[in-house]
Amino acid sequence: MTSAAPSSPVRIQLEELLALGVDLPAWRAPQGPARQAGDGSQPTRWRGRGMDFAEVRPYQAGDEIRNLDWRVTARRGRPHTKLFHEERERPLLVAVDYRRPMFFATRGCYKAVQAARLAALLGWNALRRGDRFGLALFSDDAAVELRPRRGRSAVLQALRLLAEDPAWQRPAHQPFVPAHRLEQQLARLHQVVRPGSQLVLLTDGNQWDSAVEQQLAQLRRHADLAVLLCYDPFERQLPATLPAQARLTLSDGHARLALTAAELQRQLQQPFAVRWQRLASFCQDRAALFLPCATNEDAGTWLAARPQLWRGRP
Repeated sequence: MTSAAPSSPVRIQLEELLALGVDLPAWRAPQGPARQAGDGSQPTRWRGRGMDFAEVRPYQAGDEIRNLDWRVTARRGRPHTKLFHEERERPLLVAVDYRRPMFFATRGCYKAVQAARLAALLGWNALRRGDRFGLALFSDDAAVELRPRRGRSAVLQALRLLAEDPAWQRPAHQPFVPAHRLEQQLARLHQVVRPGSQLVLLTDGNQWDSAVEQQLAQLRRHADLAVLLCYDPFERQLPATLPAQARLTLSDGHARLALTAAELQRQLQQPFAVRWQRLASFCQDRAALFLPCATNEDAGTWLAARPQLWRGRP
């Protein structure tokens, strides 16, 4: 980020989110088709449902039956789907996870801070492109949705919610006891996601399960989907300088637990690796984007390198 606005690794300020729009004119989309970027992702074309034909590919779960290409299906002996270039104007809904596990980091900033910055950048870019922009924000015990609207007021309202959400006022070290599971929060999105929309989910994947995948698969039938996995580098790999027998103390807000580096790798990193792979596989199977973003990466630089999230129609 190149902003003079106050910046904190553990708190987001409205002034910072407002200042993020200044760097947008410097973004340039590279030549060629949009592809996924980031470790663990798979190359994929991300097409919308506009009027201009783009290509035909094998049918994937979630594709609309009305888009089947019956001639190619008959010729090749298995279902194939028509894909179309997206329309220039399309609604964008960014869903941001503010649950307790997102308020964690060992390097860079909290996952929630990183998610808020990315959401703000996407909002400013939607305004620049003339697209409608909406926000879905959910925490452990509350949720709010702003339907996509066009104009500066829509972006400013979303930024204010990101900065002023009660989740930032939680008592320190409060344990994660959600009133609603991730699946229940995603179920609310069916009321605000319209056909032809773009849905971007910013989360660390906590509580990801088959019920979550079912909700997202239903949403994917009508909208382009991108899952931005916000993670701390500590979850993926321990520092190389850390001795195997070094002991680290962890807390859930009540109990404290001392683990060696080897035990931490088994209890934290191995489950995270499984979750990473499950999210990546789900997105690949559904022709969605899977884009991991670490807490120590600059949000503007990271997003600028992934034009499939922000560039307009080719």
